[in-house]
Amino acid sequence: MCGFVGFIDKIQKNEKENIMKNMLETIVHRGPDSEGIYADNDAALGFRRLSIIDLSDAGTQPFYNEDKTLALVFNGEIYNFQSIRKDLIEKGHVFTSNTDTEVLVHGYEEYGKNLLQKLRGMFAFAIWNVKEKSLFAARDFFGIKPVYYYKGDDGTFIFGSEIKSFLKHPSFRKEINKNALKPYLTFQYSATEETFFKNVYKLPQGHYMEVKDGQVNIEMFYDADFTIEENSLEYYVDAIEKEVVESVKVHQISDVKVGAFLSGGVDSSYIAALQNPEHSFSVGFENPDFDETMYAKEFSEIVGIKNHRKVISPDECFDVLGTIQYHMDEPHSNPSAVPLYFLAKMASEYVTVVLSGEGADELFGGYHWYNISSLMRKYRKLPSGLRKSIRKAGELTGRNRITDFLIRGGTPVEESFIGQALVFPEEEAVDILADDYKCGPSVKSITRPFYNKVKDSEDLIKKQYLDMHLWMPSDILLKADKMSMAHSLELRVPFLDKEVMALAGKIPGDYKVNDHDVKYVFRKAAARKLPNEWATRYKLGFPVPIRIWFKQEKYYNIVKDAFMADYVSEFFNKNKLLKLLEDHYNGITNNARKIYTVYIFLVWYQEYFIKR
Repeated sequence: MCGFVGFIDKIQKNEKENIMKNMLETIVHRGPDSEGIYADNDAALGFRRLSIIDLSDAGTQPFYNEDKTLALVFNGEIYNFQSIRKDLIEKGHVFTSNTDTEVLVHGYEEYGKNLLQKLRGMFAFAIWNVKEKSLFAARDFFGIKPVYYYKGDDGTFIFGSEIKSFLKHPSFRKEINKNALKPYLTFQYSATEETFFKNVYKLPQGHYMEVKDGQVNIEMFYDADFTIEENSLEYYVDAIEKEVVESVKVHQISDVKVGAFLSGGVDSSYIAALQNPEHSFSVGFENPDFDETMYAKEFSEIVGIKNHRKVISPDECFDVLGTIQYHMDEPHSNPSAVPLYFLAKMASEYVTVVLSGEGADELFGGYHWYNISSLMRKYRKLPSGLRKSIRKAGELTGRNRITDFLIRGGTPVEESFIGQALVFPEEEAVDILADDYKCGPSVKSITRPFYNKVKDSEDLIKKQYLDMHLWMPSDILLKADKMSMAHSLELRVPFLDKEVMALAGKIPGDYKVNDHDVKYVFRKAAARKLPNEWATRYKLGFPVPIRIWFKQEKYYNIVKDAFMADYVSEFFNKNKLLKLLEDHYNGITNNARKIYTVYIFLVWYQEYFIKR
C-alpha cells in the first residue's frame, strides 16, 4: 500500500525532481518506508512506499520494464500476481523483485489494456511511456483506491492518490469549485467526478485514462453485472461460503502482520472468523447506545482472538475533525469517519494490514432501505403505467394511510432513492446557500446516468447499482482509504472482490431481501461460521452521537462560533444556519445531520483555504 503523484509539464528535469520532493512530503503518511522519483523533461512520477510484499529495497518504486521505456507507480495489491508473473516469465520477461507491483509494468508491456481484465485486487496505477510521451492510468473495479487528476490552463497535467499533493506544484491554482457545494449538502460527500477544487477530477471506478499531447481519454473497462440466475437458496449459500472463504484467503497474502476490524455485526465477524487473526480492533463511544465494542469483545473471546478496544470521548472527536478533513481532501460529513480514524490509529500500533467488512451490504442487499413489505413488493409488480395512474388518483384523493401506500408504490425508485445519505433535500440546500453557490448539478442529473444503465432491472438492483457507483466509492471506500492511510495502515476489503461480485450479481432479489431479513442468503452462509446472534444482528454501522452532542452547551457553542464567522456569509445564509442550530439545541427539530454537514464543510474550508 502506497501513495503516488505525477505530472506532465515543460519544466526542466532537475526542477521537476525538487517539485516532486515537495509534493511527496504531503503524502508521506501513505508510505513512510521509502521514496522514489522518476523525472525527464516531459514528466515526473513520485512514490511513497508502505512495505507489504517483498520488504527489501527491491520493492521501491517507480518500477520499469527491461529497457526502461515504461515507468510505473502503483497503489494497492494484486492478489493473483503470482499466476500473472509466471505467464510473463514464460513469455520472456525478466523480473527484479518478488513484488506484485512488477507484474503491472511487464503486464502492460505484454498485454496492453487487456492487463486490466486479468487482475484480481485493488489498485490505482500510472504508467509513463517514455518513447511515446503518453500516460496510462487505471482505477480498480470498485473504486477502493483513489485517483485524482488536474488539468491546468497552461497545459500542466497532475495526477495522484491525494489532492493535497497537487497544491505543491507551482502551476496548480487552488480555487474552490462552486458547483460542488450544493450536491454535497444533499449527499454528504462529493458526488460527481468534479471535486471541491476547480479543475480537479476523480477517475471513476473501473475506468482507465490515457493522456497524450494534452488530450485526455477516459474509458470504462469494468462494470458490475446483475444478471439473475435461478438456483436454489442452498446452492447460493454454498456458493457464497466458497467464494468468501477463497477471497479472505487471498486477501491475507502479506509479508507483514494482518489484523481485523471488528464490530458487533455479521460482516466483520464473518471475515474475522474465517481469517482468525491474532489481533482485532474495535471502537465505540461513552454513550452505551452508540457502542458495539462489548459484542466485538465477546466474539473475540469465543473465537480466540485478542481484541483491542477504545472508547472515544466527544472532546477527542472534535479535536481531530480538522485533521480528518485534511486527510479526506474534500469535505466528507459521514460521522463514521471519526470512529474509523481512531480505529485505524489504534490498529496501526499492532499491525500494518487489516481486513474489513465494507461492500457486503451493497453486493448482497444489506441495507434496510433496500427492503419493502411483501404487500408493497406485490404492488410494485403491477405495470408502471397502472401504478402511475393509481398514484395520481391517490394524490387527488387526500392523504391517509392507504393513499400514502399507493403514492409510495406508484413513485418510481428513480424519483425516490438517491442512495443511503439524504441530508438536505435539494430545495432546502438551495434555500440556505448564498447566490453564488446555488449552482451545481441537480440530484437527478447525478443519479440519472446510473439509473439509465439498469432501467429495465428490478428495484433492488437499481438501488444496489446506484449505491455501488455513488455511495460506495465516494463515501464508504473513500473514508476507508483516507482514514487508514492517515495512519500508514493498509485496509483490505475481501467482499469487494470481482469473483464475489460475479456471484452476488446472479443471486435473485428474494434471496437477498425478503420478509425474514435483509442480506438473507448472506446471513445463511455466515451462520455456518458464526453464532446465530452475530449472523442475525441488526446493523448499527458506526453510529456517532452527534445529535446528543449538539444539545450540549460546549459543542453547541463550538458550532455556533463557526456558523458566525465572517467568511461563512460567502457560502451560506448565516441566519438560516443559526436557526437550524437553535431549533436542534432547543429540542424543536432533530437537525443534527444538517448541522454536522455544514459544520464539516466549514472545518474543511478552514484547513485548505485559511490555515494552509
